[in-house]
Amino acid sequence: MQDTVAVALITSLSTLAAAGLTGLVGALSTRRQLAHQLTVARQESVERRATRRDELRRDAYVGFLSACDQAYRQLDRRWLDVGGSEPVPGYDEAYAAMRAVDEAYNLVLLEGPAAVDSVARSVLTSLTLEYADQRRFRDEPGDAATPLRERHRERWITAIETRTKHRIAFVDAVRPVLNADA
Repeated sequence: MQDTVAVALITSLSTLAAAGLTGLVGALSTRRQLAHQLTVARQESVERRATRRDELRRDAYVGFLSACDQAYRQLDRRWLDVGGSEPVPGYDEAYAAMRAVDEAYNLVLLEGPAAVDSVARSVLTSLTLEYADQRRFRDEPGDAATPLRERHRERWITAIETRTKHRIAFVDAVRPVLNADA
């Protein structure tokens, strides 16, 4: 009878040990799976944030370029306008376009990075200087019936060249930022 009890005891202990070992292996396996799922979820979250950041940056950059183009159109109109004592139609539109560029610049400033901010600031500065030149030229004594472009041809040509140079510099600064993951 003692042999039977000993065999039963050994059998039950080995069964309990096997169950415990199976439970331990299962728990470790589950822990590894959960850790892997957590890692994957974190990576997906980081990728979503990066994608969203890239979209916001792209939107800010495109908005800035669009606002600049609108301001350029208004400045071009002013180069072609003739002066006089009466307010020139579109004069306030040029100021509004300049304000839109300033607002778009604020978004670029928020989205960054610093290299793009710096180039965008130079675009904004050049636009502001051109706008100030036009105001000063308009108030100069002289033939008010002649468009600013004709009275200050060299400055007009320089303004067009400056616009082109700054726009290209902005796009060149933006491309690496938008294509960082490509």
